[in-house]
Amino acid sequence: MIEIYCVCTGKVQNVAYRDYIQTSAGELGLAGWTQNMTDGSVSVCAQGFPDTLKDFVEYLNEGSLNAQVAAVSVEWRTAKKLFDDFSIIH
Repeated sequence: MIEIYCVCTGKVQNVAYRDYIQTSAGELGLAGWTQNMTDGSVSVCAQGFPDTLKDFVEYLNEGSLNAQVAAVSVEWRTAKKLFDDFSIIH
């Protein structure tokens, strides 16, 4: 299983960005999680097929209606732990 770890920066907190990420991941059939970071960014871990993950990164760059995504860093890696669903970590 392929996994990506992303850090999304810009205006990505308090704009329903994590909900948008969770909904997008569900539509694409991805598993993983998303979480607000203390520096104002949002981290994302998603697992799936490479082509689907590439599509997901496009969603991350687009963002929710009120988000203003400045950048998305993407690290591709092999999954060490498999997730069953996509969750928001609070």
